[in-house]
Amino acid sequence: MSKPVVLIAEELSPATVEALGPDFEIRYCDGSDRAELLSAIADVDAILIRSATQVDAEAIAAARRLKVVARAGVGLDNVDVPAATQAGVMVVNAPTSNIGSAAELAIALLLASARHIAPANAALKAGQWKRSKYTGVELADKVVGVVGLGRIGLLVAQRLSAFGVKLVAYDPYVQPARAAQMGIRMVSLDELLATSDFITVHLPKTPETIGLIGDEALHKVKPSVRIINAARGGIVDEAALYEAIVDGRVAGAGVDVWAKEPCTSSPLFELEQVVVTPHLGASTDEAQEKAGIAVARSVRLALAGELVPDAVNVKGGAIADDVRPMLPLTERLGQIAAALAKAPVAAIETEVRGEITENDVKVLELSALKGVFTPLSEEQVSYVNAPIIAKERGIEAALVTDADAGDHRNLVRVRLALSDGTSVSVGGTLSGPRGDIAKLVEVDDLDLEVPLSEHLIVMRYADRPGVVGAVGGALGDAGVNIGGMQVSRDAVGGQAVMVLTVDATAGTEVLERISEEIAADQVVGVDLV
Repeated sequence: MSKPVVLIAEELSPATVEALGPDFEIRYCDGSDRAELLSAIADVDAILIRSATQVDAEAIAAARRLKVVARAGVGLDNVDVPAATQAGVMVVNAPTSNIGSAAELAIALLLASARHIAPANAALKAGQWKRSKYTGVELADKVVGVVGLGRIGLLVAQRLSAFGVKLVAYDPYVQPARAAQMGIRMVSLDELLATSDFITVHLPKTPETIGLIGDEALHKVKPSVRIINAARGGIVDEAALYEAIVDGRVAGAGVDVWAKEPCTSSPLFELEQVVVTPHLGASTDEAQEKAGIAVARSVRLALAGELVPDAVNVKGGAIADDVRPMLPLTERLGQIAAALAKAPVAAIETEVRGEITENDVKVLELSALKGVFTPLSEEQVSYVNAPIIAKERGIEAALVTDADAGDHRNLVRVRLALSDGTSVSVGGTLSGPRGDIAKLVEVDDLDLEVPLSEHLIVMRYADRPGVVGAVGGALGDAGVNIGGMQVSRDAVGGQAVMVLTVDATAGTEVLERISEEIAADQVVGVDLV
């Protein structure tokens, strides 16, 4: 029997090949050469890449036997994940390989900004001795604000604590008591902006975080503040940052990531107060080796038909046929529950009911955790790190099973206990002749039946006449088309829930207008990924 073929399309650590072992035929190509890639990928079982190889729909279509795309790193901008999923190709990455390197680079930029390392270096090499011009500031006793206290943000905070700084953080999904155990005080974003001497950003790039540190935020900071972005380009508005530094409202910055990359020209490059690097967060020998070893192990698991912890598109693995279709449903329920949470999550319970419980359904708990944390974390959330994220945030997780699903053949319910004593619960099922139509059937204790779509709006409000008309009018004025609508209430004039499927993302303005017009308890737009 011939060995599975693994194509290495870019230069990887020698440890990567060692981790693959002797069970595979290893081939090599230059993934940046399009013609060579399309020819080489035709009859391989797996491909290992970094950032230069574009594995798009065309490449996936040319790969007749491809089962795994393995990215030796975190980002997947060069992989067409939807096309791979459609073709049944697993996509894996190495979500934790560079967290130490990224944290260290953020600290390096912070120190370089504080001590004017870059301009002083350039001046001295140009024969200029300018000690007084480049007088810096110490970190000791300064306030460092960490925006996003996920795994990288936490590493940065832990390392900076050795400098004798005062740590504050903004992250609405981290419990203050948990942060306090690590010597970090949780604050609002406005308080962080107003009190911090240094601000370091560690958030995922989402529609909500793009431009978060923009013109408005930069009018709230101390003029002595220095801002570091080694997370994702666009979270800190580069134009607004430039204006703030020129106007004297910000003292300096360190920037590793850019809204458009590669970035070889920026107004920020003109400023001595700004130290810049070309997205070097993961560029260490150690991170590259860790990434190569991690994806080699994932390829071994995938080609053996086992569950792959770092699969990003939930394909493959030793999962029962009846359980597999429930994975994306459960993950989406987790996303919806997270969107409805008004306070930090204290516990996550995944309840699985019906015939499906005859199988091992533990993977559904992981899928729920992945759904809850995906919009809240700056790194790629996978089966392997979702429980770790829960543990690090002090969030309890539990799985409950019951053979009785009531009116449904199978039901999954994701329930979040929140730190303020309230809770959120959403339930879903699969229906249709082939059991492939995912539906939202519960919000809290109210019954619904809404086929899940890419864009949802969920509203909680007091039942009264005129609400449906007001909602329809607001969305119509905004040009947002309604695909479907369901309303449920516990009593006439009591608590009501409305869920709409819409054809496009509803912007913040229209959601706020709806909330005002119907005096809603909550209006949330949910974009399912």
